[in-house]
Amino acid sequence: MPDSISTPDLPFAAPPGETLLDAYSQAVVSAVEGISPSVVNIEVEMRPRRGPLGRGGSGSGFIFTPDGLILTNSHVVSAAARIEATLADGQRYRADLVGDDPDTDLAVVRIYASGLPAAQLGDSMALKPGQIVIAIGSPFGFQTTVTAGVVSALGRSMRSGSGRLMDDLIQTDAALNPGNSGGPLVNARGEVVGVNTAIILPAQGLCFAIPINTAKWVAGRLIQSGHIRRGFLGVGGQNVPVPRRAARLEGLPEARGVLVLGVEPDSPAQRAGLLERDIIVALDDHPVAGVDDLHRLLTEDRIGVRSRLKVLRELEPRTLEITPVESRPAGRG
Repeated sequence: MPDSISTPDLPFAAPPGETLLDAYSQAVVSAVEGISPSVVNIEVEMRPRRGPLGRGGSGSGFIFTPDGLILTNSHVVSAAARIEATLADGQRYRADLVGDDPDTDLAVVRIYASGLPAAQLGDSMALKPGQIVIAIGSPFGFQTTVTAGVVSALGRSMRSGSGRLMDDLIQTDAALNPGNSGGPLVNARGEVVGVNTAIILPAQGLCFAIPINTAKWVAGRLIQSGHIRRGFLGVGGQNVPVPRRAARLEGLPEARGVLVLGVEPDSPAQRAGLLERDIIVALDDHPVAGVDDLHRLLTEDRIGVRSRLKVLRELEPRTLEITPVESRPAGRG
């Protein structure tokens, strides 16, 4: 037998791992190219109680209408005396605060321009753990910085700066740093699925975003009136599936509801007899498939008005009479 075997020249074929990596890279690059023109760097100056403008700060945001409306975090702009937004192409604009909502840590600001590149908004209800997501923003002022990871979990809860429990947050390991606040979290199609809001220090890879479905509703109300009045029940909850048999028996369009994780003392929920582990499925005959639905239904029109809350308790239906009160700064939705 020969000492060595020669082979004809063959076209180079990348190992399977490299092919997958290239497909992943292409997905991230495509998404970043689509969203980058819409992402802005926000710089603010705070006015102290006395004297001239003082300490500054920075964050991120993204344009969501061609005439200059920008979504960002409330904690980035709520106390600002001056707001400036720098676009990806370097153009710098003075921005005005349209409205902010500390309870959801969301705010809308406006720059006065037209024909701007607006981000495409996705559907956060369609997210699944393990799905690729990309964060883009201006950490420490480094504009259009990209990080990528996956959806680590859904339905997380944490308190906002106002003290209200924010429900149904997206947890991701796409790295965030100071300055990323208010920037978009996007899927592989470049659609915004969340608004980056918080990290847990000193942990690594524990980052959170507000679902874009929540942000759409909040932004609409802020544009309309500059603030949000909410009905308050006094519960903390998370989205859960409902057994299909129970969903069919109750005529629910979706086999989902809100699992009650906690009931605040002396709240409408406690007075109505709501218990932990109950699953909320409807309010005044309007289906409640998730926390977003409950928030949308608890409008100012329901404040002080007796309502019917349908729940499943050990999968048996019950209807409770409940009267929402106006949301207070500290508490749960």
